[in-house]
Order: sequence, then C-alpha cells, then structure tokens
Amino acid sequence: MNKGELVDTVAEKAQVTKKQADAVLSAALDTIIEVVAGGDKVTLVGFGSFEPRERKAREGRNPKTGDKMEIPATKVPAFSAGKSFKDKVAPHKKSNAVEEEQD
Repeated sequence: MNKGELVDTVAEKAQVTKKQADAVLSAALDTIIEVVAGGDKVTLVGFGSFEPRERKAREGRNPKTGDKMEIPATKVPAFSAGKSFKDKVAPHKKSNAVEEEQD
C-alpha cells in the first residue's frame, strides 16, 4: 500500500474527503519526523513508538576494494511496534495443553 492508497482508505473510514485525509496524514507524519529529528520519542499506544537511536561506530569494508574502513557513529530513526500491533500481525497460538483442557 502506498501513501495514495492509505489516504483513500483513511478518507473512507473517517468519512472525510481525500484532500482532508491527505492533509491530516501529511501533518501527522511531518510532526513525527520533526519530533524524532529533534531527539524526542513519539509513542502511539497500541501502535508503537518512533525514536532516535544512536548507532555506534564500527568497522566495515569497502565493497569494491575489500579494504577495511571506519563507519562513523550516527543517529538513526527507529520504530518499535506496540503489543496490540504485534499481536495483530502474528497472533499468539494457544498451547496444546490449553486446547486439550478446552476439549
């Protein structure tokens, strides 16, 4: 699903115009980017958290020459899915013992 398809779906579910849905979605995404770029965390309960993370300096290799090179430390954006999001994507199966008790 791309942004246009997401806007269409949000507009339909929220019963607003596509233009309104696009404006709200764009504003929300811009705000998340600004907050995380500023060093803060954005938490959407049930969905997940966006935050900046420090990546340590490390040694890498130049893919063309194979020579070792130092990759500097940097800050990267990160997303951690919330519990209900994780459960929706990969539902937990009941153990056999629990299923046998219910039979």
